[in-house]
Formats: sequence, C-alpha cells, structure tokens
Amino acid sequence: MTKHKFYLYPKDVDSFGFDWGRLALTVAPEVNGAERFSGGVVDLPSGEGHARHNHPGSEEIIFVISGEGEQMVEDENGIPVTKNVGPGCTIYVPESRFHSTKNTGHGPMQLFVVYSPAGPERALRDLPDFRLVPPGI
Repeated sequence: MTKHKFYLYPKDVDSFGFDWGRLALTVAPEVNGAERFSGGVVDLPSGEGHARHNHPGSEEIIFVISGEGEQMVEDENGIPVTKNVGPGCTIYVPESRFHSTKNTGHGPMQLFVVYSPAGPERALRDLPDFRLVPPGI
C-alpha cells in the first residue's frame, strides 16, 4: 500500500465486470489497507441489475448517486420489500439479508456501496460471468 491510495477514482482500480454491470472497489484491504469495511462504485446500464443475493455476516449500505431503479430488501421475516429509488437515497441492508437492485431508468444508474466487515465482495470472483477489468477500461 502506498499513501496515494487515500484518493481514488473508480478508473484508477481494477473493476469486477459482470453481464449486469460493474463494481470498482475503491476502498478495501487489498486496495488501500481498509480494515473494517470495503466499498466502491457500481455501474448498472439501463434495464440491468443484480439478482437476489446476500452477504453472510456483513451489513451493506447502498447510496444512489444517479439514475433510478427498484431496490428490494427482505424484511426480518424474509418478505421482499421493494421501493423505487433515485439520487440521494440511502439503502441499509441488515447483516445477511437478501436484496437486489435493478436499473429501471432510461440511462445508467450509479451506486456507492459499503460492506462491513470487508470481504463479501471477494465471493463475486466466483460468479460465472465475473471478469477482471484493468484500470482505465
């Protein structure tokens, strides 16, 4: 780790590419030494989204930077609660709770996500459509 990694843009780091979009981790133990959480920028093209999933042992914060979509978070009884979300909305996903996001707008949707503790994003590398995208691409 070097000190210049305190200030990062998504274009500066490897991204996780998927059929549904991209995640650029700008904060993580392997990126800049963060110990208690990880986070980054998710880009979802129009009509795309990620399927229902959870992060065992981790909470998640999703902040909508731009675009519009549908966000589902299951309640404490496992019942899906879906809301329309847009810029400025913060979504809290409790530990291990199932959730999904879909871009329902006409343009791209951009999110900032935070996982605590760090680590659940590592499992994304095991998905069949995962590809590592080098910085700047």
